[in-house]
Amino acid sequence: MEVKGRQLFQLLVPLMVEQLLNSFMGTADTVMITKCGSAAISAVSLVDSINVMVVLIFSAMATGGAILCSQYLGRKDIKQACHAGKQLILSVTFVSIVGTAILILFKKSILSLIFGSVEAEVMSKSEIYFFITALSYPFIAIYNSGAAIFRADGNSKLPMVVSTISNILNIVGNAIFIFGFNMSVAGAALSTLISRIFCAVVILILLNRTKQQIAIDSYLAKPDFREISQILRIGIPSGIENGMFQFGKLAIQSSVSTLGTATIAANALTSVLESFSSQAPIGIGIALMTLAGQAYGAGNYKLAEKYIKKLTFFSFIAVAISSVIVIGIVKPLTVLSGMDADVALLTIQLSVFVHVIKPFAWSFSFIPPYGMRATGDVRFPMLVSTVTMWTCRVALTIFLIRVLKTGPLGVWIGMSSDWVIRSVIFFFRFKSGKYIHRTAV
Repeated sequence: MEVKGRQLFQLLVPLMVEQLLNSFMGTADTVMITKCGSAAISAVSLVDSINVMVVLIFSAMATGGAILCSQYLGRKDIKQACHAGKQLILSVTFVSIVGTAILILFKKSILSLIFGSVEAEVMSKSEIYFFITALSYPFIAIYNSGAAIFRADGNSKLPMVVSTISNILNIVGNAIFIFGFNMSVAGAALSTLISRIFCAVVILILLNRTKQQIAIDSYLAKPDFREISQILRIGIPSGIENGMFQFGKLAIQSSVSTLGTATIAANALTSVLESFSSQAPIGIGIALMTLAGQAYGAGNYKLAEKYIKKLTFFSFIAVAISSVIVIGIVKPLTVLSGMDADVALLTIQLSVFVHVIKPFAWSFSFIPPYGMRATGDVRFPMLVSTVTMWTCRVALTIFLIRVLKTGPLGVWIGMSSDWVIRSVIFFFRFKSGKYIHRTAV
């Protein structure tokens, strides 16, 4: 049965709002830390590029679990959907704890390898911010998995409410720790940790007490390696795609870090705004994953195709509106945050450049792959994204910055070219119909 009208609206809006709120957590840290100087801004932005990579890798398991749960629901197999949800929580908890321990153990080596050429003050603050925020990885991984289960069941409102409260906690925490106790980057990191612990605890309680179709009756369960392998079969390619995508950003950061603290700060703030303008359409993509997964699980391939078309169009509208908003607020934002004049001017120039191009190139490069993964086509998006990322975002960007001396503009030229090429490839993949795998997971 097709979801449309009011039901579709009720699914999409909370997801878009939640994604916007999630972006505010990083934005709040970056903007509220501006009062502490360019070194603090640079430290937060550099470490956040690692944080995003790690969180996305862990979240890929949530993606695998959500798609599996959606397909089971499409087949009306509620018992198996609940079992898959339980195995998702169990496996993501174990993997995130082990991964976090390794990253904390080697944190100094990791930061030195990636950002070795930055100023000593920036590196010192980066180590502090990385250690505290790394402690939050298991909590955000658990929350993302729990939220994905609720969304797979068609409930996107509850994760939005939890995320809203979490963001309020983060902002209040920033105000207390940064301005009240003068804790600088440590304060920003601590408020992030507390808000993520809150998310994880609340989502676990709600999953245990929910009256929805998918519920977790007990978190003490034996691992079902067959079910976990199904989750990983979808999640690992997505994790590789997300990880390589963010690793490419880190490779770019090594070139940006040679351009000076002011340029790092301007590029970081531009990245925050670009991320903000992506959040509402990403919410649409997550909704597409749920809807296409259920249609695919029910064997209704035409409906899955229809969802991809419809939600890609919705995403185009969302990107256009978000881009106009960013262009309108970037200058006032630089004034309100009190940043240095040279950082402000460069931020405005970069933000306008990328958001003039983005509405025409972004949606088809990102939204159809959400639907393709839900229908079992996980390897093709991974391969395309990896190739275009390394050729356009990394190789081209490094060439522009180090050889042609374009400065941070090279980052956004490389990113824009990636969007355009991905859009063309995914358009033809969609038209071919080869993304539909005729046997459900």
